[in-house]
Amino acid sequence: MTTGSADTLTAVINLDLPGPTISRHIYGHFAEHLGRCIYGGFYVGEDSEIPNEGGIRLDVVEALRALRIPNLRWPGGCFADEYHWRDGIGPREERARTVNSHWGDVVEDNSFGTHEFMQLCELLGAEPYINGNVGSGTVREMSEWVEYLTRADDSPMAALRRANGRDEPWQLSFFGIGNEAWGCGGNMTAPQYTHLARQYATYVRNHGEKPVYKIAAGANVDDYGWTESLMKSLSGLGGAHAQHTHVQGLSLHYYTHSGPWEDKGDATRFDDEAYYVTMKRARRMEELVRGHAAVMDSYDPERTVGLVIDEWGTWWNVEEGTNPGFLYQQNTLRDALVASVHFDTFHRFADRVAMANIAQTVNVLQAMILTDPDSGALVLTPSYHVFEMNTGHHDANSLPVGIKGTVPTREVEGSEVSLFSASASTKDGTALISLSNLDASSARTVVLDLRGRTVTGHSARLLSAPTLQTHNTPEQPDAVSPVAHTGIREHAHGLEVDLPAHSYVTVQLQLG
Repeated sequence: MTTGSADTLTAVINLDLPGPTISRHIYGHFAEHLGRCIYGGFYVGEDSEIPNEGGIRLDVVEALRALRIPNLRWPGGCFADEYHWRDGIGPREERARTVNSHWGDVVEDNSFGTHEFMQLCELLGAEPYINGNVGSGTVREMSEWVEYLTRADDSPMAALRRANGRDEPWQLSFFGIGNEAWGCGGNMTAPQYTHLARQYATYVRNHGEKPVYKIAAGANVDDYGWTESLMKSLSGLGGAHAQHTHVQGLSLHYYTHSGPWEDKGDATRFDDEAYYVTMKRARRMEELVRGHAAVMDSYDPERTVGLVIDEWGTWWNVEEGTNPGFLYQQNTLRDALVASVHFDTFHRFADRVAMANIAQTVNVLQAMILTDPDSGALVLTPSYHVFEMNTGHHDANSLPVGIKGTVPTREVEGSEVSLFSASASTKDGTALISLSNLDASSARTVVLDLRGRTVTGHSARLLSAPTLQTHNTPEQPDAVSPVAHTGIREHAHGLEVDLPAHSYVTVQLQLG
């Protein structure tokens, strides 16, 4: 049952009190060698009839550039800790064939490797985030990969890169020291991994002008002990020795689903009860960020180490008739609302959350893009549109949002879940306000009490659909897509905004 007053809510926003910067990198993406994410998603090969450059799909590139995609994580995921980078360089016909044991037990021909990934990042205008192999690799292997990518002189790895057709080094922005070391990355204990993280990170050298931002494989969900073990060791126990030279970030992984792990729920066939359970679990991200941030603060009060949530999103049962190891799922309006509340959390913790990567970009889990394997058609998902509507938050200063009035809630699994979410930011004489009405059946009205600066203009956009289950297909590609929102009007305190049931609205302000 939904509780709380149906009266209008008031959101108080002081436009002249900017807070921490919301890094554009929280809008990052993830591309693993999993299902049709790489092959058939990003990469179709140079002989494909689909327009491509070096085998990379240009329609996918165009769609992601519209999101101003800031970074892309690759090659995994679980695949990262069985990936050996030398298998993916040199002439494609001579590259080693391996087995992708994690995802479908299929043969990997390594036709998409380091050069192809870095070309993809260049086409996207995105910064590369490469995840190294700790689980089954070696220190030397990881060190030489970084040298291969970033060194400019005639070192052995730079010479090898040139022999493979790339003269100039690339700029490597982010490097992961393993992945999910507590699970598929080696089934290690926290002390085991912490020891290895210090060792491996030591040999991820800075060969170029820009230092590599090194990210340790952090906790699964609420394993705060894992975070403490890493911070205690990698930060030098605070004080004069807290130079944080080993790593600059710690990862966190958390997925949203409505059922237990073995039966996560269906992507498109769900009732209101399953929807509200999903919203409750999506909103748990705030609890997790707050908890891990508190542990990190005790060792790093100046917040020089970033929390990197490099796997998040919905994880449903795979679509019927598809390979269960390929993790293909549809994407509905419900998924879009999961994304919107996650971003509100990341905005609120902008001083600690340095980066985030949704899992995954194409054809896997909560994808931005789905490609049809038969026709080659490209579909933009509802989640894609949330990313696009939020581009104004990139590198903007967060603005706190204070709520006056009773926020509607619903009892879900024994606790109350808020049905309203909001965040705001400002930059370059503008402000962007994000508003989510998570109520499945009731509309709300929100007064934006705008203080501190003059508002000289405004516009609004709405993302909603007749049902929460509505999704986009090649036949109906715009069933869920943003439209201009006419339910906004001036109010004595600023603006009044109508929020239809199960909707996401962004309000753009021009400031004087």
